[in-house]
Amino acid sequence: MLTVNKRLDNTITGVNRIGDALILSTNNGMVKLEPKTSEIIRIVYTRKDSFSDKEKPGVIFKNGYAEWNYEETEQEIRLGTDKLKLCINKESASINYYDLSGNLLLKERDHESRTLEEFDSFKTVVDENTKIERIVTPDGIKEVVRDAAKVFDQTLYKTRLYLDWQEGEALYGLGQNEEGHLNLRGTMAFLHQANMKIAIPLLVSSLGYGILVDTYSPMIFNDTKFGSYLYTEADYEMDFYFIYGGNMDGVIHGYRYLTGKAVMLPKWAFGFVQSQERYETAQEIIDVVKEYRKRDLGLDCIVLDWLSWEGNLWGQKTFDQTRFADPTAMMKELHEDHANLMISIWPNMSKDCDNYKEFEREKLLLPASVIYDPYSVEGRKLYWKQANEGLFRHGIDSWWCDSCEPFAPEWNHMSKPEPSTMYHEFYDISSKYIPAQFTNSYGLYHAQGIYEGQRGVTTEKRVVNLTRNGYTGQQRYGTILWSGDISASWSTLKSQIAAGLNFCASGMPYWTLDIGAFFVKKGVQWFWNGEYEKGSDDLSYRELFTRWFQYGCFLPVFRSHGTDFRRELWNFGDEGDQFYEALVKMNHFRYKLMPYIYTMAAKVWKDDYTILRMLSFDFAKDEKVRNINDQFLFGSSLMVCPVTTAMYYNKESQPIENSVKTRKVYLPEGCGWFDFWTNRYYAGGQTIEAEASIDTIPLYVKAGSILPMTKFMNYVDEIPDAPIDIMVYSGDDVQFELYEDEGNSYRYEEGEYAITKLVWSEKLKKLDINETVGSFTGRIKDREYRVQVISR
Repeated sequence: MLTVNKRLDNTITGVNRIGDALILSTNNGMVKLEPKTSEIIRIVYTRKDSFSDKEKPGVIFKNGYAEWNYEETEQEIRLGTDKLKLCINKESASINYYDLSGNLLLKERDHESRTLEEFDSFKTVVDENTKIERIVTPDGIKEVVRDAAKVFDQTLYKTRLYLDWQEGEALYGLGQNEEGHLNLRGTMAFLHQANMKIAIPLLVSSLGYGILVDTYSPMIFNDTKFGSYLYTEADYEMDFYFIYGGNMDGVIHGYRYLTGKAVMLPKWAFGFVQSQERYETAQEIIDVVKEYRKRDLGLDCIVLDWLSWEGNLWGQKTFDQTRFADPTAMMKELHEDHANLMISIWPNMSKDCDNYKEFEREKLLLPASVIYDPYSVEGRKLYWKQANEGLFRHGIDSWWCDSCEPFAPEWNHMSKPEPSTMYHEFYDISSKYIPAQFTNSYGLYHAQGIYEGQRGVTTEKRVVNLTRNGYTGQQRYGTILWSGDISASWSTLKSQIAAGLNFCASGMPYWTLDIGAFFVKKGVQWFWNGEYEKGSDDLSYRELFTRWFQYGCFLPVFRSHGTDFRRELWNFGDEGDQFYEALVKMNHFRYKLMPYIYTMAAKVWKDDYTILRMLSFDFAKDEKVRNINDQFLFGSSLMVCPVTTAMYYNKESQPIENSVKTRKVYLPEGCGWFDFWTNRYYAGGQTIEAEASIDTIPLYVKAGSILPMTKFMNYVDEIPDAPIDIMVYSGDDVQFELYEDEGNSYRYEEGEYAITKLVWSEKLKKLDINETVGSFTGRIKDREYRVQVISR
């Protein structure tokens, strides 16, 4: 007999206000609506008898909010704050979200909008019958469980929330994807951690709202013919936050209100970072820094990649004494040259190293693994103890926490797996070692341990943690995320622009990449997929690297890194060479922009700002910008338009004949624009052909902007009393709050910083430089300001 499945009965049978939450009882479970502010509503759905009280790590704001009301009509329940109105259909329990003017923001599907699929989750049992294989990976030797007994752990849900997006609405965020999608409409995104993927479960709409899914398991976003929904793999219950911001900045503010402020990075972190795979001795590192100083090139940090340890002791957090005989002396000399050192550390360890043996002795490893357990407080403390005793005490300045997924099974394939295969392999493998509901969050706990450990030792040195894995709330821990081991091609360069923009639209402020790509040559495995066998000897790669470097100059963190050959700037030509001179120009320009950049960084902390901004942040009403994936704003004033096609050379140094050295640029409507290089004015709302010779990246300044600059320096504070050039781009009234502090302590949290307000009156054509408010040790009290006004 054929059985016809009927739709689930979600009829609401009871409505109760309990404390600061509205509880809806239905024939198919309970829904909790819990306002957190007038603009943020938490929605929880379960089919159990009570809501979960399990702690989760990302959302740290736990307070209730009482300033709301509700009413019932025959057909619906209405919950209102002074910013939002939610209408819940009594028959389906589906919710429509409106602003106070009655404009629809978001609509759940009008039937079965929320579904839960219950399943049993199991834990791996490690005993004498467990079969473990040791495999060689690009991230060191790891142990893989091939066969093991399992025992029941808990009952969890797979959750699915169906949504009806509006016509013309654009969707952004969800971390970093490698496909080059900016607007996520019409796509499917698999949110799991991988070498070149960063999952962040915040979705942001061009309509000025966001959805933060409070899950720590893998997740799928789907907006295809198969439906529009958000799916999570393993959760105690469905749990998400509707955040109304009015615009994208407001959504990011709401996200950080829930998950914590982004902390300040040290000022030096915004200078140039030189890295490569890899420097091998203390003397080599010192010599590279001295060469930068000799050549009058800006440099603030040099990076020691993997194998700082002795021999094959992968993951040991001590120096090889033959190559780094006196680490303290090395650090002293680097600091005397005003350079900072970042060092690579790993969560996995060789079984032969002392660090591993200590973790094994204390039973603080993931089961059947050489990877430490950061979900344990004691595991995090032991990891920091080892890092402090073996490295930090010598004067190390910052961390490169590599391979924090910490499982990347896609890299064990010769051919690139399908996205769905990557997703399921990651979840299946990681859930053997990590509770299913936390499989996406290893990097978050790892970063917490580094941050809390270092802050427990000193407040004089801000935490810097470069990592390729992040999750909800990780901005609290001084992390910079980078896009993984990408390969060199023009298409990769272009796709990275969208990757970074969506990542920073996910609430995380600091993102970077390997300028020039990690892999430049072609290897055997699918991921070793560069297109330039001769490396920097190929003029076509020099052109690509130069364009990548120009783009990298306008990222929150300016960093070059890669394998296959050396990456110092002098490897791309001699003085007078067009590529070398173009690189020097951008290196110097970064340092000239430092007053502007550091003020933007302060806004990240003070105002929950975003430095790397897709155009929809500032021009949401201009529908033409919603799909522009190769232009962006760097801070409040600069629009950057990277060149993403070859103009000078094809591969093998073959010249391109009769190439036009321009690119199309759309100037958003709503303001005028000045070409930074020529000061020429353009009206907004038009597309122009922009000059793009090899030494020029198209760069535009919003009319009605103040852009503080200074002279070039070899490192960020080489000339503390250097004059500040205040560039005023007329067109509208504007204010700019110039920020200064000590640069590398946490005393800014105690109010030790200074702000100088700059106010331009368009009507009076006058700039007022207000008296500086606040102070800190070392503040220059008689700063010289040099004003230049650029007008139409």
